[in-house]
Amino acid sequence: MTQDIDQLAINTIRTLSMDAVQKANSGHPGTPMSLAPVAYELWQNHLRYDPANPVWPNRDRFVLSAGHASMLLYSMIFLAGVRKVDENYNVTDEPACSLGEIESFRQLHSRTPGHPEYRWTTGVETTTGPLGQGVGTSVGMAMASKWLGAHYGTELFDFDTYAIAGDGCLQEGISHEAASLAGHLKLDNLCWIFDNNHISIDGDTALAFSDDVLSRFEGYGWNVLRVGDANDASLLGRAFNEFKAESGRPTLIVVDSHIGWGSPNKQDTESAHGEPLGEEEIELTKEAYGWPKDAKFLVPDGVRERFDEVIGKRGAEAHSAWVDTFNSYKQDKPELAGELEMMQLRGLPDGWDTGLPSFDADEEKGLATRKASNKVQNAIAERVPWLIAGSCDLTDSTSVRLSDADQYEPGSYDGRQVHFGIREHAAAAACNGMSTAKLRPLWSTYLTFSDYGRAAIRLSALMELPVVHLFTHDSIGLGEDGPTHQPIEQLMALRAMPHLDVIRPADANEVTEAWKIALGRTHCPVAMVMTRQTVPVFDRSKYASAEGVQRGGYVLADPEDGDPELILIATGSEVQLALGAHEQLKGEIRTRVVSLPCWEIFEQQDQSYRDEVLPPEIVARVSVEEGSTLGWERYVGTEGAIMGMSTFGQSAPFADVEAEFGFTVDNVAKVAREVAERTAAKSTT
Repeated sequence: MTQDIDQLAINTIRTLSMDAVQKANSGHPGTPMSLAPVAYELWQNHLRYDPANPVWPNRDRFVLSAGHASMLLYSMIFLAGVRKVDENYNVTDEPACSLGEIESFRQLHSRTPGHPEYRWTTGVETTTGPLGQGVGTSVGMAMASKWLGAHYGTELFDFDTYAIAGDGCLQEGISHEAASLAGHLKLDNLCWIFDNNHISIDGDTALAFSDDVLSRFEGYGWNVLRVGDANDASLLGRAFNEFKAESGRPTLIVVDSHIGWGSPNKQDTESAHGEPLGEEEIELTKEAYGWPKDAKFLVPDGVRERFDEVIGKRGAEAHSAWVDTFNSYKQDKPELAGELEMMQLRGLPDGWDTGLPSFDADEEKGLATRKASNKVQNAIAERVPWLIAGSCDLTDSTSVRLSDADQYEPGSYDGRQVHFGIREHAAAAACNGMSTAKLRPLWSTYLTFSDYGRAAIRLSALMELPVVHLFTHDSIGLGEDGPTHQPIEQLMALRAMPHLDVIRPADANEVTEAWKIALGRTHCPVAMVMTRQTVPVFDRSKYASAEGVQRGGYVLADPEDGDPELILIATGSEVQLALGAHEQLKGEIRTRVVSLPCWEIFEQQDQSYRDEVLPPEIVARVSVEEGSTLGWERYVGTEGAIMGMSTFGQSAPFADVEAEFGFTVDNVAKVAREVAERTAAKSTT
């Protein structure tokens, strides 16, 4: 134990990681062992971060995109003394990650899960694990820093974002999309560190990966640097300084490393990647480090103090200077300062929803819900300046253009209109990154292409980030583009995702209510699903108020005389078919029409309300939705009928396509009659 204090600290990171993985009998020790010098150099000498206030808005962001190496991050959080932040954004005196938590690595309810989880462990800036997601999200963080600096001043916001990526991250398609976008936007505040160790789970990466990574990133317009030895602190420091001096290009630092560094028998092998080293190999490795071979979870004297005197001291000074700057800013620009304080708590300005549009009845000409959404979105944008809107090359097609907004583009980062290009996966991930910086982002594409962004949508739900995922062209009703563009299974696939509210409004006034829900969310993403084609704007003096959307589902229409005998349940554009059948069946069958735009919110209502909308004694039910029938059983029961899609669509004008598959008023009425007749017959036997 005669090594200098910095080497002692690096080896502490390594041995804590080895011991934690071994005790859990599960995990990935090799990368923390090889990258400990990289993380140490970055955190101690370059990262602008205050462990005593880890939610300081202008802190640099550190993303471990190679999330399987989670013990590297947990060791840094523990040794740096990062404090825990509670659910109200208050910094506590409790450590974010104690030594006890490290000893409980991968155990139930510990703050050290197998992969880093945002919101679960303070100091984790984004959930990682699915490879490539971290680098994708880091682009959004860098975009947010540029926007905040352009909008509120670089004296308040100029943070950098660092992300450690492995071979797997760079093989995933999202890394190509994200790197291309970052290069185009010239995000010179973004630094990816590529752990070039040539090892993946199956073995040497040469089995499947022979990219010229340096040339690839140079082609994207990145500044590419190389450090030939992960243990060379001086070269690492020079590379980080070159990144900070770079202007107009993001930076990739390729770091050559040896996975499982120091392990006599497992260094540079796939077995060091995804399994414990074993007690015997750990003892040999500790001997190679000059470490007591029998010591477990050892933190030598002086190591934590070393972190305190370097990153702790530097971070506290930088944070204190920022607070002084912000206090002066509050004196000079109180309104903008108030916006910032509100934004950091995910608040919204008073009265943000008072001026939202209300739409007059128009059952003939109608209005596409995507068009109505654009009107509502623009009204919100006037009152919520940190609402950022983007699309994947479909700005007007998905109707997300902000009428008075500038473009977000290289050198002009105060714009609120983002062109993500045809990069759905990167767009969703970037919006996650912007949301972690407390902006209110939305991105958009056609519903069928939600599949391309699904992994990032899932992470927004897992992290409980209030991102708006806005999808249009939501059914076979889009028509001529045909089955490649007509979504069938996507609605149900999104509904299957926990913590994601999927809202499919039926008309323009339901759209307004849907936006109230979406912006009111502080810890839940929303998938907004809109029509391409026009749909009627219902006469609310004749039918129920659209405010029922706030409860997920509501009774839109009831029979004029007596209790209902049959319930027609629909979402989106198909609600008009249910209403048409309701009118056609008057005097024949007493029907109720239920608009059910959001299953998730409806299921959160108390049982009495759900039974009030869908009385259990009424078993004659028909659901109408131009998508997969899966899941509708819960609402129609065993006696009802599900009108949906069991095949892909067709290419033709939308009215012809809908007629081909039975989505007409006449056919809905026909199916309703059949259900009513069948259930009536059963009730008499």
